[in-house]
Amino acid sequence: MSRTPHTVTVAELVPGDLLALSPRDADADRWYAVMHTLPLRPDAIRVTLRPPLGGPDRDEVLDRTRTVTVGDHRVDTAGIPLLTSANLRAVEFGDGDRVGFLRTVDPHAVEETYVRRRGDWHHETSGEQLFSDTELRERAAEAVDHVVRHRPRPARPATSGTGGPRRVVVTGLGAVTPLGVGVDELWTGLLEGRCGIRELDAEEFAGLPVRIAGTVPVDPAALLPRPQARRMNRAAQFAVLAAREAWRDAGLDPAGTTESGLDPERVGVSAGAILGDASVLVGGDRRLREKGPRAVSPLTTPMTVPSQAASQVSLALRITGEARTVTSACASGTEAIGQAVDRIRYGRIDVALAGGAEAVVTPAIMASFAAMRALSAHELGDGDSPSRPFAKDRDGFVNGEGAGFLLLEAEEHARARGARIYCEAAGWGLSADAHHMAAPDPSGTGVALALRRALADAGAEAADVVHVNAHATATADGDLAEAHALTSVLGGCRVPVTALKGHLGHLQGAAGGVEAVATVLTLRHALIPPTIGCAEQDSAIELDVVTKAPRALPARGDVALSNSFGFGGHNAVLALRRVRG
Repeated sequence: MSRTPHTVTVAELVPGDLLALSPRDADADRWYAVMHTLPLRPDAIRVTLRPPLGGPDRDEVLDRTRTVTVGDHRVDTAGIPLLTSANLRAVEFGDGDRVGFLRTVDPHAVEETYVRRRGDWHHETSGEQLFSDTELRERAAEAVDHVVRHRPRPARPATSGTGGPRRVVVTGLGAVTPLGVGVDELWTGLLEGRCGIRELDAEEFAGLPVRIAGTVPVDPAALLPRPQARRMNRAAQFAVLAAREAWRDAGLDPAGTTESGLDPERVGVSAGAILGDASVLVGGDRRLREKGPRAVSPLTTPMTVPSQAASQVSLALRITGEARTVTSACASGTEAIGQAVDRIRYGRIDVALAGGAEAVVTPAIMASFAAMRALSAHELGDGDSPSRPFAKDRDGFVNGEGAGFLLLEAEEHARARGARIYCEAAGWGLSADAHHMAAPDPSGTGVALALRRALADAGAEAADVVHVNAHATATADGDLAEAHALTSVLGGCRVPVTALKGHLGHLQGAAGGVEAVATVLTLRHALIPPTIGCAEQDSAIELDVVTKAPRALPARGDVALSNSFGFGGHNAVLALRRVRG
């Protein structure tokens, strides 16, 4: 709004005038709206003033013949709010809070807003760190002509009784990995920095350019009833073992849904897989060529489909609500968990087993990855893991296998049965690079979009992030793109990052499930496993990568992110929130 100030006498003032009490005030853009005028005596008038952008009223008794400066227009006094500044000395600040300073005497003023991140105050737009709590309070106390507004971070309701989204929590964990069978083997191995990558010494791998992989060290079929095991492919065997562990860990009866007091129609399965188990189809084709069609088992087709893991878990526990399969390359496991979160949130089901399973350590797959030059050429026994996330000498991923599952529940359902709650499955985000059939977008733009969407879905901000379990496959371009995305989204927040593929190899469609299990445990135990294989971090990767030994989880912040990205530009991020107390 433009104005050409001019002078009038106090007797000429009317409500709505913009008034500067002196020429110096006019030069300093210190204006007040005239709210009321009231003659007190023949020579004096009481004028009620309010800053034009809102604030407290002040009364001035002025000589009626005094000359004052007014603007060349009037304002609508009914639209000027009566405001008072927040008393920040009485406020207990939290990360995510905002404090705004608005110079309300200047009609053109724009509010300056500061956001609290990790105990300090940052400019909302530039991100620059400016104040401590004490310094902000001092500035507020000295902010003459300003209204100071405190906006606490909005509290997110636990549930909605009106059909809105429900809060989803994690109550059970299960895993089968190259570190062993069970969550305890996984967690202990991660903390100890053990490597589950092994030499592939079977005759079928002879002659391959790369003969190492992250393989499960036991035969899963030996841990299942023989009649059931022979009807499952290897990935489904992993899935059933991991899902059953998560089911038992949640305090449910191993016999299944009905025996656990659950309605089978209100329970679901959501499993991620790329191929499931490629060896079944390859084996069937070999028998066809060598011995003819009569040698091909009738189980070949049902054991080949990627959906076998989800169907076998539903069979094992008599789950009838749904059994869905998600196939989105190496993001499959994380996306499967995210879809299950939404199914529970919006009341389709109350409980879900969600994660991923994969068994693609086969000669053809290994040869294909090697032909792409995607596999690491580092060898076992050279002093470090051949899979080297974020390392200067990383040169490719190591193929792997396994399964990881979470038992998810609506919070009110879990509390009603007295379940132990590990954490909240607070949100998730998806995006697509639309860049290349195999290579990631080097800018990390697509990954950053998935990260931002996961935070928004969780009702969180970058300042809330306390840990990232990175996808970090140890490929040159992939790790760098992810690092760019994390730096872009998290800004100046030095968030501790860890990557597990040095321990496990890349478990393909199962990676998201297993890494989600590890992220839950990180929140639960307030301890971050180290990244192994990263002896010297790439200087181009500006992340706080945890190496050498476990690190205590920072006390400030409550959200951990688990990232998964796949061939073709599939990006999925899971946001988990710790439950205190």
